[in-house]
Amino acid sequence: MPRPRTAARTVEHPALAGVSVQQVLEALVDPVRRAVVRQLSRSGQEISCGNFDVSVSRSTLTHHFNVLREAGLIRQYYVGTTKMNALRADEMDERFPGLLPALIAASAGEEAGSPVA
Repeated sequence: MPRPRTAARTVEHPALAGVSVQQVLEALVDPVRRAVVRQLSRSGQEISCGNFDVSVSRSTLTHHFNVLREAGLIRQYYVGTTKMNALRADEMDERFPGLLPALIAASAGEEAGSPVA
């Protein structure tokens, strides 16, 4: 008997028109979330959830991804069973010109120490 088709997994993302600068700033208050955004910015490409250099548990990192996604900073999608993360840099720059590059540059000094705990 053929297997029933399953719907492709999708992840909901907010329209950036509904995201406030307050929400973006609150999302980036946390050093783990800033580290994720810096790594995505530096790589210039999508990164799977398991390939970030942060020292938190998988469940904690999932929470951080959710906060970043809800603030409009990242886009998540599936490639097979792997969840990928992409920085919404162009969209963010259109909504809040210069904000994301300034925040990334300002937080770059945090990388000098050990990985974020």
